[in-house]
Amino acid sequence: MFESMTYETILAEMLSKVTNDIDKREGSVIYDALAPAAYHLAQVYFQLDNYKDLFFVDTAVDAYLDRKAADYGITRKIATYAIRKIVTSGAVGIGTRWAIADVIYHITEQLETNVYQATCETAGEIGNIYSGNLENIDNVSGVTAMLTDIILSGSDLETDVALRNRIQEYLSNPSQEGNIAQYKNWATEYPGIGIAKVFPLWDGGNTVKIAITDNKFLPASNDLITKFQEYMDPGVKGLGNGIAPIGSKVTVTGGTKKSVTVAANVVLADGYTEAEGVSDAISTYLASITYVKNSVSYMRIGSVLLDCDSIAEVGDLMINNDTTDLILIEDEIPVLVGLNLTVVTA
Repeated sequence: MFESMTYETILAEMLSKVTNDIDKREGSVIYDALAPAAYHLAQVYFQLDNYKDLFFVDTAVDAYLDRKAADYGITRKIATYAIRKIVTSGAVGIGTRWAIADVIYHITEQLETNVYQATCETAGEIGNIYSGNLENIDNVSGVTAMLTDIILSGSDLETDVALRNRIQEYLSNPSQEGNIAQYKNWATEYPGIGIAKVFPLWDGGNTVKIAITDNKFLPASNDLITKFQEYMDPGVKGLGNGIAPIGSKVTVTGGTKKSVTVAANVVLADGYTEAEGVSDAISTYLASITYVKNSVSYMRIGSVLLDCDSIAEVGDLMINNDTTDLILIEDEIPVLVGLNLTVVTA
């Protein structure tokens, strides 16, 4: 739209408006008077060309994408706080604060003797990362503590890419009263949930099952399942006490873990002494197909390996000790549990 409005084009158009009896050559008075204005107008047109991208879903970013999302009743998922389990050598008080690697947790509830629930004071995935011995920062003497299980994963502020994908999914599959798309929207807009799969009439009339993942596209924790169940349909009674329509008995599950093992012979790329980044790459691929595809592609896993900078060649690839696609059924969620790469020479 504004691409053609370059400095040269604008200046030429300006000069064309000047009568020919006036010297318009470079260095003349009129040329030197118009050139700065043409330069600044070209900058304005350049900025306008970029600015227009902020008004479209596929190119909007940051606050502009939030405003586009708001047009459709969609909001960006906020960062959430990780809830963890802390095991101590003795009794400690509710509210005491413990730290590991500069990340602080405060105890909110006692679960059993010397076992407590604690909330990370920093929102985001950082609360999920660390485990191990904790340092008390409230002068509790004679008691040691260890950070153990994740009760509810913390999640970062939703990225532009994830929000954009949700908007585009909403536009391509509009939700209506109680249709599958609406149940998916209810799930994916809920903090901590990555994706969901809906099973209508799974246990007879007026029943719906929603299998959810966490924000890492892994089987959801019991705590997340419980919270979302209360949000949708408390007690699976269909009374309309949650967001689900009256008469719709909704059961929330965390999906079924489908273990995936990958083995192969690999030739390393020049400059590498080991296969780097492979586990993360495979896990990213598995997350991308969760509740989207019905199988783990044998060929795609091979491509994922070859796309890793550290790998030059791949041979004898096996997925779960087989050389075929791994079929996913019902609510199965593929999770990489084993990776065995043998380095060979070309």
